[in-house]
Parts: sequence; structure tokens; C-alpha cells
Amino acid sequence: MKEHPSSFATTPKPRDDGTLQVTITYLQMMRQPTGTPKRPPLSDLAVFRVKQPALAFYRFLYNQVGQPWLWYERRAMSDSDLQDILSHEKVHVYVLYRGGEPAGYVELDFRREDEAEVAYFGLLPWHIGSGIGPWFLEWAVRAAWTDKPKKLIVNTCNLDHPKAIIVYQQAGFRPYRQETVTIRDPRQEPFWNGPAPSAGADSDR
Repeated sequence: MKEHPSSFATTPKPRDDGTLQVTITYLQMMRQPTGTPKRPPLSDLAVFRVKQPALAFYRFLYNQVGQPWLWYERRAMSDSDLQDILSHEKVHVYVLYRGGEPAGYVELDFRREDEAEVAYFGLLPWHIGSGIGPWFLEWAVRAAWTDKPKKLIVNTCNLDHPKAIIVYQQAGFRPYRQETVTIRDPRQEPFWNGPAPSAGADSDR
């Protein structure tokens, strides 16, 4: 398996009590983008919707894309709880392929009335820096607006790639709220490098 490039990862140090302070920025887009879509920066890109993805495939994408940025919510979720989300008809998972291999994914959540959310978006680490991220985000934004929501939302935090909030704003999102929360360092939790928790364990969206 390809290795994560350490130059991108945030690798924050926990406090003495084993917690991390995380500043979350919430962004929204209130109108559909206009203009001509960007041309793909490379000729070997393709995006496919994966309807009800296999849990092993989804966890591969989530873990590989999110590991440098300490994505943990879905790692902490049981298989049954995660399957309930992924099988929902209003949760759409799209995988970006480059040269026939997965390069990233986006999860669009339409479960709230009149609102769409870019729940998860990112590239596998060895594709970061190739110039495909902004194009894929624009593709995802246009895909989200085909459902005609009243607004599109996304959030990012200080554990993400330092350019994430810039790329979101370049795509048309605008910050509207910010909060700071304290979490336990997920790298110290059993689920970080172990199996998924059993059903009934604490979970997130």
C-alpha cells in the first residue's frame, strides 16, 4: 500500500490530558454556481457514483483520505450504523478515479430538507498536489446543486489540510459560523488502528 506523505499531515500534539482543541469553521453556498465548468486538469480522470458501497471499500476510502487529518467519526461507527447511512437513498458517494485507481471521494448528504451537505471530501494522500482537488470540488458542488437545495453547506477545521478553507472559498462557499470544541485524541482510541466498534457504540452523523 502506498504511504502517506508526511509533509501534508497536520499531526497535532495532544494536551497533557490526551485531548485536542479543534476549531471548526462552517461554510455555506446560497446559490448555484454559474459559468462554464472547469475542464479536467488531466485526461485520465473519471467520477462514478457508488450506490450502497461495500463497507470495506468505503472504510478504505475514508481511512486513507482522512488519516492525515484525523478523520475519526466514521472509524468510531459500527458497521451496522455506517451501513444505515450509506444505504440511504439520499446519501450519494462519488469516487474519483485517476488512471483506473481511486484518487478521492465525496459524500453528498441530501437527508435534510432544502439543504445539501458536502459531508466528506478529499483525495488519497498520494494524489494531493496533482491539481485535481479544486476541479473535483467544483464537480461535487455542481452535482450537489442538481438536487436543487436552497443551500449547500460544508465544514472544515484546523486539523484539515491548511489550504482546505481557501479551496472551499474559491469554490464559492462563505464562512458563517465558527466554534472550538475539545475532543479526545482519536489516535489513542481502539478504533484508530483496530476493528470497527460493535453496534450500539457512540457514533456521529
